[in-house]
Amino acid sequence: MKPVRLITATLAAAALSIPLAAPASADPAPDHRGHNHPGHAKPGTLRWAAPDDLVIGTAVAGGGHHLEQDYPDPFTSDKEYRKLLARHFSSVSAENQMKWEYIHPARGEYDFGMADAIVEFAERHGQDVRGHTLFWHSQNPAWLEEGDFTDEELREILHDHITTVVGRYEGRIDQWDVANEIFDSSGELRTEENIWIRELGPGIIADAFRWAHEADPSAELYFNDYGVEDVNAKSDAYYELIRELLADDVPVHGFSAQVHLSTQYGFPGSLEENLQRFDDLGLGTALTEVDVRMRLPESGEPTPEQLEQQADYYEQALSACLGVEGCGSFTIWGFTDKYSWVPVFFEGEGSATIMDGQFTPKPSYFALKSTLLEAGDDHGWGPPPWAGRDW
Repeated sequence: MKPVRLITATLAAAALSIPLAAPASADPAPDHRGHNHPGHAKPGTLRWAAPDDLVIGTAVAGGGHHLEQDYPDPFTSDKEYRKLLARHFSSVSAENQMKWEYIHPARGEYDFGMADAIVEFAERHGQDVRGHTLFWHSQNPAWLEEGDFTDEELREILHDHITTVVGRYEGRIDQWDVANEIFDSSGELRTEENIWIRELGPGIIADAFRWAHEADPSAELYFNDYGVEDVNAKSDAYYELIRELLADDVPVHGFSAQVHLSTQYGFPGSLEENLQRFDDLGLGTALTEVDVRMRLPESGEPTPEQLEQQADYYEQALSACLGVEGCGSFTIWGFTDKYSWVPVFFEGEGSATIMDGQFTPKPSYFALKSTLLEAGDDHGWGPPPWAGRDW
């Protein structure tokens, strides 16, 4: 393997010296709360309300489209954002900072500055980390997509990337989205869009999982996609592929649905049923990128009816996860509209997260918290008197 040059983002390095909110250790959580992250789950927060077997997560805003916005990097510059990130969530995912174009800017060069900062932040605040993503058709650097490589060279580039990135965080990242969005809506492999499948054939998918497992045997390895919430052609394709891979002893540990929803469309009614069939294969399941966008009125502000429908969708998604024994991770794709990706990619739509641009919680926030508390009640735990305060 050729030696690699590691470069660290100046901004991320500076972020490590920024005083961050200390974990809230006062008012220790009752015994039935916060077992996964003792000392960090402050009463009244989402992570405290969550049952022991469920981590509640969010994407960490930064990289990608944020670089083109008229604000500084959210994660490194916004103290209130970091405070709420630590306070409410027991799991974090890098929104863009671990994707190829960001972490591998040139052949033989890796920029781990922001990824390191996120992992270290999570460790300080008792949070799990989901790695996103290793094998994708999108957000790849130009040097890769436009390069003239032999099959052998391309295979070694992928092997080096997975080994280097996963190996760097061995024992520190709990789940990896190894293969992301490899099927189209009809259930066909993306043989043209995905450089790895196009040039190296479908067998490279199994190799990616094997290489990731070799680099970190402790990490859970996932397939991840959008449009697979229902039982449909796309989720059927994943089901059949995973069955084949498991039969060949490929280390696949989980299947996750992104759950990017819109109030313009109906809720995916077979979500729980779909998760359950993957659970029946012995896999872990997760909801990894949950948000609920809406087409906004001319005022730019959602109506009460829209917010009520949005809260219902969030609650249904969480309830579907809670209804499946092996669904152990529920992640929203950003928690504040201030830094949401939705308005950038969906013109005229927005307000997709659980807090507005001033970090004020919406009905969706309270719907999630009450659903988490009710899940605890199902195990015989009654919410204490302070459960509804201190958002």
